[in-house]
Amino acid sequence: MKLAKLSLAAMVVAGLASSSFAASTTLEDAFKNGKVNGELKAWYFERFADDASARKNENIISTAATLGYVTDSLYGFTFGATFQGSANPATATTDAKQTFRNDEYAGGGVLSEAYLAYTLGKTTVKAGRQFMDTPLVSGSGSRIYKESFEGVFITNTDLPQTTLLAAYVDKFQGRTSNVSANGATANGTLGDAPKFRNSAAFTGGGNAGMTLEFEDAYSAGLINKSISNLTLIAQYAVVKDVAKWDDVDVYYTEANYVLPVAGFKLGFDANVRGSHTGDGKNTAGTSMKALQLDGTYTAGRISLSDLAGFGFSFAGATVSESDAVVAGMGNGPTSYTSTMIRGTSTRMMADTDSYLFAASYDFSKIGVAGLTALAQYGWTSEGKNAKVSTGGAPTTAEAADYTNIAVGLTYAVPALKGLTTSVQYEAQEKDFKNKTATNGKQDTDELWFKAGYKF
Repeated sequence: MKLAKLSLAAMVVAGLASSSFAASTTLEDAFKNGKVNGELKAWYFERFADDASARKNENIISTAATLGYVTDSLYGFTFGATFQGSANPATATTDAKQTFRNDEYAGGGVLSEAYLAYTLGKTTVKAGRQFMDTPLVSGSGSRIYKESFEGVFITNTDLPQTTLLAAYVDKFQGRTSNVSANGATANGTLGDAPKFRNSAAFTGGGNAGMTLEFEDAYSAGLINKSISNLTLIAQYAVVKDVAKWDDVDVYYTEANYVLPVAGFKLGFDANVRGSHTGDGKNTAGTSMKALQLDGTYTAGRISLSDLAGFGFSFAGATVSESDAVVAGMGNGPTSYTSTMIRGTSTRMMADTDSYLFAASYDFSKIGVAGLTALAQYGWTSEGKNAKVSTGGAPTTAEAADYTNIAVGLTYAVPALKGLTTSVQYEAQEKDFKNKTATNGKQDTDELWFKAGYKF
């Protein structure tokens, strides 16, 4: 599940970074006229858990620096590199390190981008380590280390109002070094920076996503805007030899229509996505079909925006009864019913219905430039087939209903361009349908504070 979410703007920027031949005519000039960019970050995460876990309320601070460089174009060629480095204070407790071992506790550095790009006409080929942002292969940037991929990414815009894309991926860099493969123990040292590996996070399938080995992955897709106010998106990906088991196919289709109305805009969105596995057997003789990941996620959304600074949306989605869905490769793939912190994993379970109401406001409309707010209320209902263990059959004991309430404030400081702060808080209540002495209700609240300066 290797090629992920397709943010239109991000994909076009990534794929067409060198869309024209610049003035440099020597290698020296290309490097001399290159551009440096970066970011300094200080983040605070706190998680409050009210359940049977031995670890309850834990927090961690992360500081990080990102430094990127892209040369000027030389006869259509450009070279780019991005380094990410992070550190956590020594005062972090042992329980905090364990709580955030998979997403935020990581120190050291990694060269996340090192690519050579070539543009000829309206086609750009980008090879090497790079950030990718497509519907089916997408690296998440919500944790201190942004996820990255190693491979080739191609875009073409020769067809009117159409962007074509193709990708090949053979390695993935996650959030921390503490990742598992095929359900086994961690294959990295706790607390170290992430590394590029032949294993990747696969969002959606399993209880909360999976980290599995893979051989390589291929993808193709398009974005079409031929019809006024309508955007059509389609992408297909195949990941080869997942978990040394068999291939997994993933597909994504989406339609976005915007209807301008006096004083505001109405949006109508539809999304159908799904996954399909081969029936090969692993070394234990278990068929890959036992994972039950041949599901379909169907969603719709209606939205109202640009109404005197206000925005509103309501989305609903359903997953096929007997099979869960792999949303894509990396933790970047999202969905219409994802919430700002807890994400999309529970929304992709088999026999699951999910809904999300969101409201936003831009305070610049009342004179406070740079300040925006977002509130979300979501609820998810899982049926008897909802939980699918990696490599096993559905487990009814884990079926639950979820209620999520989230709020967030973001402030881009006008007095210091590049400085942005944000605070996000989400409360999740998990209500087990098959209650036992230890399985009743579980509350998990999480607070994020992020401060970053981009230059």
